[in-house]
Amino acid sequence: MITIKEATELFEMPFLDLLHMAHSIHIENFQKNQIQASSLLSVKTGGCSEDCSYCAQSKKAKMPLQSIETIENIVSKAKDAKRMGATRFCMGASGKSPTDEFVNMMCEAVKEVKKLGLETCITMGMLTEPQVKKLKESGLDYYNHNIDTSESNYCNIITTHNFQDRIETIKLIQKYNINLCCGGIIGLGETNEDRISMLVVLANMNPQPKSIPINKLIKIPGTDLANSPDVDVFDFVRTVALARILMKKSYVRLAAGRSAMPEILQAICFYAGANSIFLGEKLLTTINSSVSRDEQMFSKLGLKLMQ
Repeated sequence: MITIKEATELFEMPFLDLLHMAHSIHIENFQKNQIQASSLLSVKTGGCSEDCSYCAQSKKAKMPLQSIETIENIVSKAKDAKRMGATRFCMGASGKSPTDEFVNMMCEAVKEVKKLGLETCITMGMLTEPQVKKLKESGLDYYNHNIDTSESNYCNIITTHNFQDRIETIKLIQKYNINLCCGGIIGLGETNEDRISMLVVLANMNPQPKSIPINKLIKIPGTDLANSPDVDVFDFVRTVALARILMKKSYVRLAAGRSAMPEILQAICFYAGANSIFLGEKLLTTINSSVSRDEQMFSKLGLKLMQ
């Protein structure tokens, strides 16, 4: 078990020593200069009953239900993602929990996307055990269920469910041996202690999440956090580095917020152990870095996409 004290000592190391340790661990466990690429599609947008303070789809932001993708459209977008270089196709649905009918549809989508040779990932909130069993039977590779922040800070961000509700679905995902994709958001008004606590929770999961998205808050007009203070870049990099040190064999993904990150910040994060990104110009309802910009940056850094 990793303790808060141990993790804090790592987080507070001299910055360059921390980067060196994280990079050394990274190249011991992954092929260096390679980035895993995923693509994310919103398959059900808007109309959410949750009050997540950061989300444009929350009930506070008052976005009505806009669309539900058909399986045919999902497959078409998956083909586009594969052509861009993605090896994993992620499908996100708004809402606290899906209906059984929607889960059945997503199981069919998983089967069709896997025929293209892509890994599959879904995020659609909290699940029942029969729903998880159906997803397992469909061949789903990953389920994304972020814990977002520390347990103590959670109630400041979301009130329509609690931290333990998230953990219960995570336990079901792990019970049925579906790979877990689980991370958090940096910039929710949390302290460094909250960031460390969040990573310790992830690191002490058994098994550890195989994929860890580190999102940097996108300040969306109309949400409670639209005017929140900026995150210190050194603290952000320290968070990425600590994730790599504590979860040596997990993919650490620079996820939301990357479009606003300068190339040099992304480069430092890659050195600190981040080795996964989202490709494509949209993440659910927010913008992402363009494919052409990523290609130029990868060329400068000598990075290649994993095949």
